[in-house]
Amino acid sequence: MDEATPILFDLPLRGRMLVQNSPARRIPSHGTTLFGTSHAVDLVPVDEHGRSAPRDVRSLVALEPPERFLGFGMPVLAPAAGSVVAAHDAEADHEARRSPFVLVPYALTQAERVREGITGLAGNHVVVALGPAGPFALIAHLRRGTLRVGIGETIAAGDAIGECGNSGNSTEPHVHVQLSDTDDWARARGVPFAFRRYRDAGGAVIRGGMPGEREVVEAV
Repeated sequence: MDEATPILFDLPLRGRMLVQNSPARRIPSHGTTLFGTSHAVDLVPVDEHGRSAPRDVRSLVALEPPERFLGFGMPVLAPAAGSVVAAHDAEADHEARRSPFVLVPYALTQAERVREGITGLAGNHVVVALGPAGPFALIAHLRRGTLRVGIGETIAAGDAIGECGNSGNSTEPHVHVQLSDTDDWARARGVPFAFRRYRDAGGAVIRGGMPGEREVVEAV
């Protein structure tokens, strides 16, 4: 599989979402190839004004409860059919960070989360094997206590797997999606993928594409 013929995923959320860390902008999309993240993308649920949560004094200077964000608790759907090979649901949903005053200290603890491995980074997550030997789709930052699938289950694209949360290496509620060649995260390499269809900000339906950085798209 090469970048000219990517695997197609369904969007794991419904409604509008802001695209961040898009591989359409750069590869590796998250600035690293560790843990198979080279082609990963982040999807942040937003309202009709492109906002994930209200802006006020608190958002400018302090931590924010995840419950004030539109995406927190939103259903997350399987992007592809396959067999569940990992389902982790034990990590707390921590407070959100949009203010530079709380983002900078959080960034300084990034190395600690990397040392914790996939749990420290992905938080609550589901891994789906698309075939007997992969590749493997990782859906991360789910809300604790909401996973609806377990290891060994066969699921279809569009099946509910949990809710959007703020667990792991996350500064506000969103869903991280990636595809990797193995679920041995110490040696995993990212695999290109695209979304089967979505509506862009201009209303056009895009098929087999990857939205650009900070583009607002909608599932169709």
